[in-house]
Amino acid sequence: MNEDYKLLKIFSGRANPSLAAKIAQYVGIPLGQATISSFPDGETFVKFNENIRGRDVFIVQPTCPPTNHNLMELLIMIDAAKRASAARVTAVIPFYGYARQDRKDQPRVSIAAKLVANLLVAAGANRVLTMDLHAQQIQGFFDIPVDHLTAVPVFYKYLETNNLLDLVVVSPDVGGIKMASTYSQLLGKGLALVVKKRIDAYHTEADFVVGDVQGKDVLIVDDLTETAGTVVSAANILKKRGARRIFAGISHAVLNQIGISRLRDSHLEALITTNSVPVPSVENLRLLVLDVAPLLGEAIKRIHTGMSVTSLFEVDGKKINL
Repeated sequence: MNEDYKLLKIFSGRANPSLAAKIAQYVGIPLGQATISSFPDGETFVKFNENIRGRDVFIVQPTCPPTNHNLMELLIMIDAAKRASAARVTAVIPFYGYARQDRKDQPRVSIAAKLVANLLVAAGANRVLTMDLHAQQIQGFFDIPVDHLTAVPVFYKYLETNNLLDLVVVSPDVGGIKMASTYSQLLGKGLALVVKKRIDAYHTEADFVVGDVQGKDVLIVDDLTETAGTVVSAANILKKRGARRIFAGISHAVLNQIGISRLRDSHLEALITTNSVPVPSVENLRLLVLDVAPLLGEAIKRIHTGMSVTSLFEVDGKKINL
């Protein structure tokens, strides 16, 4: 084992153990051993099966569905690590649930993204490592350091090796225009915007397209899809506007049955996503899952050794502006 990583420990909750194993493999250390189980009443039990006193502990646990269960499991793991005298505990949350509840957009509602931040700090987290937050300002909800990565370099490397000619990058809504602009600049491709309105939590309706997509390959980029309403309605109107082939590049595919059904019947030729959360197979849809373990693993190595993570925001000498 590299002496630089002698005090480094990586553990996994039950949300995405395969990703944690790949991260540990990239770092070059064995994945830490812990017992995680549930009592008959649903309570979570956590025990670390090895000495972590004075160690730099990283706990990998996206808060994907079942969201509340995985969040509580993460909090208990952090608490157990602190009580076992870990020198520092970093919560590695590839997908940060509750991120859409980041403001009071109507009366008498919670800012749950801030509540989750408070809970992580109260549990004993010293640092948070996450990726492609739904809203950038969530970093400011924490009073501890937050390293906010982006999967853009991973998507960029894939897209550069594939022959997508005359490509236009599309934001499926106004809120995603900055991410789409980042992809557009890095790839040196055109940019377009779909303007939509949300009907309810399960349905959106695309109104019109700003930009030229006639006869072009289209890449819809977004941070998250669950019911796939936004991406599918965007694909529908893009097809009506003459788009040739339609792809979607989405960081977190937190798909439920509604989303799977919609994607299966959509105009999408392929959905490109990452393994930030477990991704189910979708029949009759080309699903490409890119590996973010090297990205997260490199960040963990740099955080542990006190190095800068700035280089993770550059691809081919181009700086990524989020």
